[in-house]
Amino acid sequence: MSDTAKPRRIRAQTSPRDPYLMRFILDTPIQAGREAIFDGTGDNPPLARALLEIDGVGKIQVAAETILVTRMPSSDGHALKAPIAEAIRQVLNSTDQPLGDVSPVMSPKESDAALLAAVTDLLDARANPAIASHGGHISAEKVQGGTVYLRMSGGCQGCAASAATLRDGVEQMIRAARPDVVDIIDVTDHAAGTDPYYKSGSRDMTPQKNPLLHRPVPEQEIQRDKGQYLISPDYLARQLSMDAQTLREALRSGEVVSRSETGTGPDTGKTRLIVRSSKRAWAAEITEDGQAYEIPPPRAAETAIASEASLQNRIRAHLNGLPVKDLPITYGQLARAMGLYMPGSIAKVTQALEETMAEDARTGAPFVAALVVSKASGISPARGFFDQAHKVGREVQAGEDDKTFHKREFDAANAAL
Repeated sequence: MSDTAKPRRIRAQTSPRDPYLMRFILDTPIQAGREAIFDGTGDNPPLARALLEIDGVGKIQVAAETILVTRMPSSDGHALKAPIAEAIRQVLNSTDQPLGDVSPVMSPKESDAALLAAVTDLLDARANPAIASHGGHISAEKVQGGTVYLRMSGGCQGCAASAATLRDGVEQMIRAARPDVVDIIDVTDHAAGTDPYYKSGSRDMTPQKNPLLHRPVPEQEIQRDKGQYLISPDYLARQLSMDAQTLREALRSGEVVSRSETGTGPDTGKTRLIVRSSKRAWAAEITEDGQAYEIPPPRAAETAIASEASLQNRIRAHLNGLPVKDLPITYGQLARAMGLYMPGSIAKVTQALEETMAEDARTGAPFVAALVVSKASGISPARGFFDQAHKVGREVQAGEDDKTFHKREFDAANAAL
């Protein structure tokens, strides 16, 4: 790999069920069409050889983009993360066949174990963060002869929608990622209907602090830049079960919406980020020291996201309440004033401003949107302001250019405050 090549991103996770199991997840499959289990016996390919030479590593399983490492009980899991990740990078940077050029013969039991590991990773990374918003959890209990046995618990157990959740959501996700799955069977006793993931006696059913539902977000996946929180599109796309390009298009179209909330009272200093599509939701809480944790999307998120429909009314009220000395205001300043810190916030504000322009044109009022300008353009709005003015029938007058037209609207909106 050259010095200018982008370093591979490897996410290290511990298993909430097995303290000796460590996951290392890459962005792409380790070797397309290959999966295997290696325990040090026989001839091992480059990746297996490099990892098994590390003191404390007992067995590895490779499936798709995930490497499962079983460590010795006497080893230190935290101390093993860095050397294992570095060994993975070195092997993958030196060969395009880290698992060798001949598929190792796997017994049916080994094949089922590899499939179980792969399905468990899919559920933990893609399905359970959203299912947790309803207090539920789905686990792969076993794989036998290529048949996956799933068990629902928490809010999914006994839920009237659980069958549709399994059939339309989780089953499609598993089959798309693992075409080798023979069948998927739900073994949940829905008649039992217990709800162990929530405390009783609370109307809001606040989730208990469960490690599976409050997982640390890798440090590099959420960054703060100029007052905005930027989430890695690749990371966020995985949480919403889509690819990065689809996510970008959905954010632009409004199919995926986001919101940030600032904590008050005992939560002062915390920030909550919520992203929701029509099918899935994801949320994270950022503490005062900058640590981020995935959390179950709060049920209040639906109300919060719905309030985006009235964003133009909030913007109008905010602009009308600003003192003259604080005008004009930039799109970025307005977005932050509205509590919008996520990628796509400027586009949301711009769209809402264009809606206020349509309202102002219908009533003959000056464009309140003229009070908002682009930082990059000095004291001028973005091009969309002028395009929308033309669209709603308020044309530049004879002898005016864009600059004088905007000044006229700015002065009129200013005087109307």
